[in-house]
Formats: sequence, C-alpha cells, structure tokens
Amino acid sequence: MIEFLQLPWVQRVAFAVGGLLLGRLVERLVVARIRRFAETTRFKWDDLLLRSVRGLPTIWLGTGGLYLALTVAGVEPGAWLRAALTIVLVGSVALALMRLAGGAVEIVSAQATGTMQSPTLVVNLVRLAIASLAVILVLQNLGINITPLITALGIGGLAVALALQDTLGNLFAGVQIILSRQVRPRDFVRLSSGEEGRVTDVRARNTTIETVPDGSLLAVPNSVLASSIVKNYTLPTTELWVSVNVGVSYDSDLDHVQRVTVEVARDVLTSVEGGMPEEPPQLFYREFGSSSIDFVVRLKVRDFQSQGAVRHEFIKRLHRRYAREGIEIPFPTQTVINKARTPS
Repeated sequence: MIEFLQLPWVQRVAFAVGGLLLGRLVERLVVARIRRFAETTRFKWDDLLLRSVRGLPTIWLGTGGLYLALTVAGVEPGAWLRAALTIVLVGSVALALMRLAGGAVEIVSAQATGTMQSPTLVVNLVRLAIASLAVILVLQNLGINITPLITALGIGGLAVALALQDTLGNLFAGVQIILSRQVRPRDFVRLSSGEEGRVTDVRARNTTIETVPDGSLLAVPNSVLASSIVKNYTLPTTELWVSVNVGVSYDSDLDHVQRVTVEVARDVLTSVEGGMPEEPPQLFYREFGSSSIDFVVRLKVRDFQSQGAVRHEFIKRLHRRYAREGIEIPFPTQTVINKARTPS
C-alpha cells in the first residue's frame, strides 16, 4: 500500500483531487458558517466580502493542488499549462474584485443617498477597469508585449470614436450626470418636455424614468438629459409645496373665503398621509380674473408621492365646504352685446 502511494502518478492525482475536495470542503463548511454568522450582524461589508468569493475557494485550492502535484512530482509545467494556471488565477481574482467593487459602490451609494440602488453606469465602469487591468496583467505574465497592442488600440480608437460619436457622447454625459449628483436614482424629476417621474437608473446610453401616473418606462438619452432643464423634486429635500389654483365670484367675502379655505387645508394636511400639518398652509390672492377673483393655495407635503393624494382630497373637501358656506366658484362667462343699427 505504501509503495502504491509513493507512485508519482498517484501523488499527482492525490494532490490535484485533494485540492478540489479541500476547496469544496472550505466552501461548504467554513465559508457557509461564516456566512450564517455574517447574516446575523448589521455590518454590510462582511456580507459583501463573502458574496465576492462565492464559489472561488474551490477554484483557488484546486489550482493550487494541481500546481503542487506538478511541483512534488518534479515536473516543470509547460508553457500552455502555466498560461492556463495564470489565466485561471488572475481571472478568478478579478472576478472577486469586480463583485467586491460593485457591492462597494452600492454600499457607498446607500450611505450617501439612503438607498442601495446605484447607477449601473458606475458599476459597469468600475468592473470594466478591473477587467482591463486583469487582461493587461495576464498578457504581461505571458510575456506578450502590450505596447504595440496599446498603439493599435489608440489608432483604432480614433476610428471607433468617430463611428460611435453619439454613443460616446451619451456615455460621457452619463458620467457628468452621476458626478454632478443633480439627478440620482430614486429622485423624482420633471423634464422641460413635461414628463415627470422617478429616476430608476443611469446607464451608459440613457437614463430611465418611471413616469407618473401611468408607470411606463421612459428612456432619455444622457446627452439630452444633460442639456435639458430638469426640475428635481427630491433636492435639496424631499419636502415640497403643492399649489392649487382656485377662483371665487366677485360677490364673495374674501376674508371669509380665506378663513374657510385655510381651515379645509389644515384639515387635509392633518388627516391625509404625507401632509405636513406643522407647516401652515398659505393662501395668496393673485388677480382679478375675467369671471372670478383668483388665488393660489399652497400645502406642504413630505415627498413627491404624497402630492397627488393631498391635492385630490383638498379639492374634494374644498368644493363640499364652499357649497355648504354658499361660496360660489363661477364658470367662465362672456357677455355679448349686440348694438341695434339706427335706421337710415
């Protein structure tokens, strides 16, 4: 039995298979137990680290076992085997780093904005940078001179840049949008063209917006968004004022109208979710209209999502209260005077 175990090919197989089995054992027992412990903590970075190396201990220990088997047997790995081992190791480490970087961007985004959602463009650019460095490292370890390759890519990049001018314009505009932090995922915005909704993502070519109220997905090219006038309802705070235009007849007692309207507005802010009763409603008379005295009522709400319900309930209750108080909301009218011609 001892003589059998001392056979070179048996030792090679034992080290190679042993590395794979040890990797699976570490994955199933050690990493799994650490993962269960990490799930009980509120610290996010340990969960991220474990997700980043998921499935990789088997590859690392298996590759190490294969290399050790060749070393113990006194066999010098050939060029093709050395290249394969280099690609596997560098590729697996790069994969772990890309996972780690993507998760780190999400955690940092959560700390900055209060949401785990981060722009896809940022994650993809970070992963692309890591993958590019991994490719360069592999080529250098294989003894391949990358200078001519970089030169060729530089010359070819000019032609590609001309062919993909619009795409690159959207890409750089997307980077500008992210760095400026004036439009972020989960922000509620209104475009100069009239569309409004919640920003869902900033991608390489476009920014996607879930429109209100139909919930459809609107894709806006980054170059268009960067050059447009955008109203952000989330910045600098999520709180905003809702304006409702109202008109009453010229026969109305304006002091009585103001008192009744403010009472209704306060009741709505107190009873409707999203209203801010600590901020008193505001009423401003604006102008003498063609058929009514016009004014605006402003109500403070906690966020963009709350404005629809508050506006809806305020209009209903105000109409009901006006009817009870005898306050008239006039229809637009026109008076036509026909002058009779004097007989000649």
